[in-house]
Amino acid sequence: MEKYITDGRTGLKYELVGDYYFLAGDDESEEHRPIGIWGQRHLRYLRRCKKSTYTALLIEGKLPDYLADVNDQAEETLSQLVKQMAKDEGVDEALKRYDQLGWVQRMNSIRNRATEIINSNYIFE
Repeated sequence: MEKYITDGRTGLKYELVGDYYFLAGDDESEEHRPIGIWGQRHLRYLRRCKKSTYTALLIEGKLPDYLADVNDQAEETLSQLVKQMAKDEGVDEALKRYDQLGWVQRMNSIRNRATEIINSNYIFE
């Protein structure tokens, strides 16, 4: 017996599982984008504090795309903020060469501040 067969009349693809043919799952054209850490944090916030928004997005089937968009925006903004803050504060490769521990401390501080900005503007809004 063949592993996959296609019904000529309907065009549906079937997969052999054990002794039975079941619809193959690769007919779905939906792309699932990763939600990521920021999307997961926003999801927790929606579930706890914005239940009506969460329910509406879930019912409409827009929740995964919405969370992926939030994650993408947060990642892009975080990257830009860290670069800009590092530039403004003089944290560069020269500092990294001469004072590695100082560079790490300042970059951690910058990343923490940028994370707080992302949390207040994207995650907990």
